[in-house]
Amino acid sequence: MNNEEILQGPIEKLRSGDLDGAIADLDEMMGIHKTNAEVHHMFAEFANMKNAEAQDDVIPGGKIMMAYKKAMQMDEENMEYIGDFATFALECRRIPVAVKEFQRYARRLELEDIPVDEILFTASRNIVDAIEVMDPSKQNPMVQPWLKQALIWSVGGLGYSAEDAIEMLQRED
Repeated sequence: MNNEEILQGPIEKLRSGDLDGAIADLDEMMGIHKTNAEVHHMFAEFANMKNAEAQDDVIPGGKIMMAYKKAMQMDEENMEYIGDFATFALECRRIPVAVKEFQRYARRLELEDIPVDEILFTASRNIVDAIEVMDPSKQNPMVQPWLKQALIWSVGGLGYSAEDAIEMLQRED
């Protein structure tokens, strides 16, 4: 049975509006298909969707995080898994974990000669937002490296290197 066949049921349930049924199927499948990264990833994505919809942790965040981590352990090269996990960690206000995973994602982009993409550009804004909740002044020494990383990704998302952005901002036209 290939992934498409395995995931057909939950996908159909989601399409017909039965998110709870899709999650229940995937939860069961994680026990049956213990080594199928896509099953774990899809469970995490659907469960996160459910929590976002409910604006509550209907499904424990720890369970979602473990499903993401399992998928990433089984398929370490999958950039989608890394990006989705980093985004989830940031939503959970786990900024150090999120920044570390986004950095791993960024290194993968670099290896493939891909510039900063939409995921990192969006992450930069969300990292700053999360820091502002923690420290409105943004002066805490702990958050400084995260802010610097967010700034690098934000200017990178605009197509500039940090050095080019600094040079342009210092020019007196």
